[in-house]
This record gives sequence, C-alpha cells and structure tokens, in this order.
Amino acid sequence: MAASMSDDMSGFGRMKSLDPEDFYYSEEGFVVFTEKYHLKRGYCCKSGCKHCPYGYDKKTGHIKS
Repeated sequence: MAASMSDDMSGFGRMKSLDPEDFYYSEEGFVVFTEKYHLKRGYCCKSGCKHCPYGYDKKTGHIKS
C-alpha cells in the first residue's frame, strides 16, 4: 500500500518556510533534509533519513544510544 500525504512523518508539508541550510536537492531531484533541519524539528521520524542526528537504524528499528 502506498503512503499518502497524511502519512508524511517528515513535517515537510507542515513547514511554513524552510531555511536554505535545512535541505538540499539530490542529483535525482529529491529533497534531502540536513542534520540542522532534523534538530530544529526536534524528534526522529524513524524513516532512516540520511542525516539523522538521533542515530536511528532502519535495519534494526532502534535508535542507537
């Protein structure tokens, strides 16, 4: 089953505006959130983000301490 926009845990749809240091575009055109963005958001969405400062491991489903 495909995820809907209401399933978006990134907070991207709820952001009023993003600072330039909050994200960049990958070579494929995807939005990639920076560590600074994740820290400003204040929690781990458990999506296995590339720059996750919380240590979430998508393979194990746990946050590394």
